[in-house]
Amino acid sequence: MFGKVTVHLKLVEGDSAGTVTAFYMSSEGPNHNEFDFEFLGNTTGEPYSVQTNVYVNGVGNREQRLNLWFDPSKDFHTYSIFWNQRQVVFLVDETPIRVHTNLEHKGIPFPKDQAMGVYSSIWNADDWATQGGRVKTDWTHAPFIATYKDFEINACEVAVPVTSTENAKKCASSEDKKYWWDEPMLNELTIHQSHQLIWVRANHMVYDYCADTARFPAIPLECVRHHH
Repeated sequence: MFGKVTVHLKLVEGDSAGTVTAFYMSSEGPNHNEFDFEFLGNTTGEPYSVQTNVYVNGVGNREQRLNLWFDPSKDFHTYSIFWNQRQVVFLVDETPIRVHTNLEHKGIPFPKDQAMGVYSSIWNADDWATQGGRVKTDWTHAPFIATYKDFEINACEVAVPVTSTENAKKCASSEDKKYWWDEPMLNELTIHQSHQLIWVRANHMVYDYCADTARFPAIPLECVRHHH
């Protein structure tokens, strides 16, 4: 419940087409919240892309996709999710690639009342993962191996199940206790981080649900309000 989760990850080398390697946070139940990193494999020599998604109260469809500025199969890189009551930030090597801001004052729900577990997986998703599903998994190249290390959770630990209001109260700063993720400077990106995010979006983003008018003829409400 709030805090930061980081993993060092080296992705599938060579022909990884059709595979998806995931690192994500999720709560449980039909109205769950979820923050996703999904790494979409590709044919040898083509760029790996990373897709992020945010589910709030069981509703996702907030995909953003970008091509990384390095080959993530050659070495370990850090992938992090930072979460407090004001924002969710996805980071690659400490560079922010996405921010989901709390816009509750605009009537838009924000994930802040469900404790979340941290998960990872790798699976075959060749019906959609690579070039829209046109390139299938080549099983002659199996096994497909992604390697994780230095897993770190710096967050508020809560017992499950307890009521969501108890979670929120326990993990929010008060007069008696102060949590690092509630520091005012973490309410939004720093100026440097904002510039980094602008660079990522300008040079590496290849898909943003906010700009997909075929899929969303009416722009999703948070997109109107979001700068990110």
